[in-house]
Amino acid sequence: MECCRRATPGTPLLFLAFLLLSSRTARSEEDRDGLWDAWGPWSECSRTCGGGASYSLRRCLSSKSCEGRNIRYRTCSNVDCPPEAGDFRAQQCSAHNDVKHHGQFYEWLPVSNDPDNPCSLKCQAKGTALVVELAPKVLDGTRCYTESLDMCISGLCQIVGCDHQLGSTIKEDNCGICNGDGSTCRLVRGQYKSQLSATKLDDTVVAIPYGSRHIRLVLKGPDHLYLETKTLQGAKGENSLSSTGIFLVDNSSVDFQKLPDKEILRMAGPLTADFIVKIRDSGPADSTVQFIFYQPIIHRWRETDFFPCSATCGGGYQLTSAECYDLRSNRVVADQYCHYYPENIKPKPKLQECNLDPCPASDGYKQIMPYDLYHPLPRWEATPWTACSSSCGGGIQSRAVSCVEEDIQGHVTSVEEWKCMYTPKMPIVQPCNIFDCPKWLAQEWSPCTVTCGQGLRYRVVLCIDHRGMHTGGCSPKTKPHIKEECIIPTPCYKPKEKLPVEAKLPWYKQAQELEEGAAVSEEPSFIPEAWSACTVTCGVGTQVRIVRCQVLLSFSQSVADLPVDECEGPKPASQRPCYAGPCNEEVPEFNPEETGGLFGGLQDFDQLYDWEYEGFTKCSESCGGGVQEAVVICLNKQTREPADENLCVTSQRPPQLLKSCSLDPCPASSRRRTAGTACKGLGW
Repeated sequence: MECCRRATPGTPLLFLAFLLLSSRTARSEEDRDGLWDAWGPWSECSRTCGGGASYSLRRCLSSKSCEGRNIRYRTCSNVDCPPEAGDFRAQQCSAHNDVKHHGQFYEWLPVSNDPDNPCSLKCQAKGTALVVELAPKVLDGTRCYTESLDMCISGLCQIVGCDHQLGSTIKEDNCGICNGDGSTCRLVRGQYKSQLSATKLDDTVVAIPYGSRHIRLVLKGPDHLYLETKTLQGAKGENSLSSTGIFLVDNSSVDFQKLPDKEILRMAGPLTADFIVKIRDSGPADSTVQFIFYQPIIHRWRETDFFPCSATCGGGYQLTSAECYDLRSNRVVADQYCHYYPENIKPKPKLQECNLDPCPASDGYKQIMPYDLYHPLPRWEATPWTACSSSCGGGIQSRAVSCVEEDIQGHVTSVEEWKCMYTPKMPIVQPCNIFDCPKWLAQEWSPCTVTCGQGLRYRVVLCIDHRGMHTGGCSPKTKPHIKEECIIPTPCYKPKEKLPVEAKLPWYKQAQELEEGAAVSEEPSFIPEAWSACTVTCGVGTQVRIVRCQVLLSFSQSVADLPVDECEGPKPASQRPCYAGPCNEEVPEFNPEETGGLFGGLQDFDQLYDWEYEGFTKCSESCGGGVQEAVVICLNKQTREPADENLCVTSQRPPQLLKSCSLDPCPASSRRRTAGTACKGLGW
């Protein structure tokens, strides 16, 4: 203290400042630079909930004015108010309900979000357009704006961060986490188009789960939105949203706007229940709903403790794993819930050595070696996939996956699965043969086979696979018919046929050939395409087709073209003769030897004309038993019309065919004459 006594007259003030600076009381730059007393105690909070303000004072120790402020503030009571407490600004307005304004009592409602002076108490008389400033300042702790934590203190709007500190600029992320990185929720957006009908008057647009935030839906069209809710306790509710307004649905605020051509729904969240947004049919036109919201990721990966050591002595290893955890129910659930969120990244297992002490002499000495070099880590092994459960239309195949361990000598043994959990387990089920099954495809009907009266018409029905290729495998029970009767209204001037006239080529023959054509298989084979149209409109012409050597690649279910020499067996013909009917209604006369080049020889020409039975002669007797002889004609097989008998091979004419007829007995007086007539008629 001796040095202090010899100090200059200004020393006591400097010494006092030194003591203040060296004290353990926290001081600001203003404290060190000014001549202030210590800060006093904090006042009582201006509110008991919902965020209020508390202040602390200090005294200036100088006879002159001190630089800086003599009051400081901090937030307090940062807990949510109960729902029945109501809005703080509304409470301040309602306090003036029993005070006359210009000689009249009013019920006052708050006017919020005033951009010019958010910290004045402006209120509106209920049921009128009267807006009055009832106080220049709202009470400390009143929110400046409804959607902000900023609060009014001493009539000034002060910035408040999500950490509830004055002057803080820290904000919540879209998931509602203060100073978060947005990893605890995911953005969901989409569009829904109504598919309502007379039997389906409502439909679900989207399910928005508990805890979601920043929800916005816009419906455009004649339909109407309505809400269904389900709380975590299982209580269900419904709201029809019939008019514009702000509603409280299961403690969640819903802002709904009903406009002439659209409806808008907003919910800030977090939702206190699961919301299911639906639409109800209200008009003939379709409606479209666009929606966007942030959905919380309620299932997260959680790392487990280390599993038991793989060895009791001599050096082993142990692993951690990860389990899927439900943040709402605080319990472990199946891994598939965490796999649903692509933002979730499963932590990799950790591996460490353990029980490194040597084994007792009785157990032998176990040398400790690096497992990643000399002793391979346990690994997953899988059996081959089973055959697919379905050949088409989507099936499944499975396999067995087990954890195995290989010792130094190369012996492989099965071990507990947890030892392999440091790597993902291979899938044990997978989809297969997801392509569509073959289905019947009917072509257009042919023209009717007659120009008057009753005839037939044909169509080609093919079995088509998912690549559009002609194949097999369609169910015969579901095959559409390829022939049906048809009637031409034009009257015929000739005897009416008892049966419909069969089809002329090329329709009938083409239908048969296409249906009986070869299908692509896993063995190289010749696959012919359909015959082209005949090169002429009457007389004799040719038809051509493409014949390819193809193979079915089973793995990719695709067809590949191969060189011709890869296919075994004779290659189907790529050209053949065709006859398009007589020209100028004349029956042609052909010399088979002169048609060799066109028809490919006599054999092809013979195949164009052949003998056929056409009905029977009249019965030789009217009673007592007679006979009928089959009529044999030379027929053009393509036009199905009779031809000159010289065009058919005589040696191939079918044998005589007889059948009995008129078997009813004759009267007694005529039996002998009838029998004789029958023999005479046949030349017996």
